[in-house]
Amino acid sequence: METFSENKLNHTFHNEKKDLKGLIFNIQKFSINDGEGIRTVVFFKGCPLRCAWCSNPESQRARPEQMRDDTHGGFTTVGEYMSVSEIMKVIRQDRDFYEESGGGVTFSGGEVLNQARFAIELAKAIKDEGIHLACETTGYTAPSLFKEFIKYMNFMFFDVKQWNSQKHHEGTGVNNELILQNLQTAVKAGKDLLVRIPVIPQFNDTLGDAIHFGELFNKVGIKKVELLPFHQFGLKKYDQLGREYMLKDVAQLHGEDLLDYKKMLNKAGIAVKLDGIWSPGTDSVAARETRD
Repeated sequence: METFSENKLNHTFHNEKKDLKGLIFNIQKFSINDGEGIRTVVFFKGCPLRCAWCSNPESQRARPEQMRDDTHGGFTTVGEYMSVSEIMKVIRQDRDFYEESGGGVTFSGGEVLNQARFAIELAKAIKDEGIHLACETTGYTAPSLFKEFIKYMNFMFFDVKQWNSQKHHEGTGVNNELILQNLQTAVKAGKDLLVRIPVIPQFNDTLGDAIHFGELFNKVGIKKVELLPFHQFGLKKYDQLGREYMLKDVAQLHGEDLLDYKKMLNKAGIAVKLDGIWSPGTDSVAARETRD
């Protein structure tokens, strides 16, 4: 069984609260694809996973780095240390849009929990101002930090990449026991969440994988998932970073490629979102909710 302690985290912030800073590589305003309504997305730099298919490779390393700028020429620095107050200044600029659209703020990455203590302090500031807060996460962090972090989340996108721990390690560099433990914690805490499966060729794309995912989700108590077909959107970024992209010759997947995969999950009672459309699971309460 994989264990995880706080001192294994690659912390990228100052230790004293008054100097607390996190490493951020982008703040995207007016997003409509990262939760309900109009949102500001804060992208945290650094991730403990090394997914071969990662579409944001500039987010992986927990330090500022140089990336070729093909638009303006030369290189640009990716990653900036920012304080809670600096980020809140940006977030407050669009408060009216959050209120009018039912939106808010989403933490993304990288992996937000790679900077869990900073993320918690930023989350406290956001919630103190009554702003809806969501996150996109792999769930890979110390259980104690995860429990504290989710107290401030109104909604969670939770990636589950493999049901098998050994194969998970082969594709991401870490085992999945800790991830599944934290997923179970979120479910038991009654958090509003959506599990997402990035479906990757030769990693988790077989019908057998779909069956095992269904068994896993029924055990954990997950009743709805979203399938994310493999794409090549990040291909150019690897070249700009001077890195090799191992999946450059792998064909993209499309929604129609995953119809049987979706059906297997539906048969397990799991409601599935694919290409923005929900399909009900057999006798699934979550599926009935998506129809209402």
